[in-house]
Amino acid sequence: MTERNEEATSGGLVGKVAGKAKEVAGEVLDKDELAREGRLQQASSDAERDAAEQAAEARQRDAEADLQAEKVETAAERERLRAEVEAERAKIAAEREEAQTEQRAEAEAGQDVSAAESKAEAEKARAAAIERQAAEQREREEKLASTLEKEADQAEARAAITDPKGS
Repeated sequence: MTERNEEATSGGLVGKVAGKAKEVAGEVLDKDELAREGRLQQASSDAERDAAEQAAEARQRDAEADLQAEKVETAAERERLRAEVEAERAKIAAEREEAQTEQRAEAEAGQDVSAAESKAEAEKARAAAIERQAAEQREREEKLASTLEKEADQAEARAAITDPKGS
């Protein structure tokens, strides 16, 4: 076998053209080593181009994963805030209802003190139940937000594995 030519090949379009020229020259001059080197240079240029395309696709997937993670985080934050607002509204409504109940109880106190106290206790229990429900809803929303954040972190980790350079 002939000694291997260690000449460096350039990539890209120039490398592909140079490789094709070497291949043709090797075939015309009946120099198999030169023709083989030309084919290798073309294959190297093709591989370089494919690698660049794959890197661009990986960057696109990373950008899409980042966008999806942001969407998930935004949705989780929106849901958490909605739950917080709803809980605050429920608390205000409960306080308002409790205040109205107390006013009614005071107005009726002169007529039937024991009936008014029973009614006030029932309203307080209802207000407490509403507050418990709001707290339970807030807890569920916080768990959901946590789960969504974990999924976003996992998506980012998968994106980092796909493109460890972060390009």
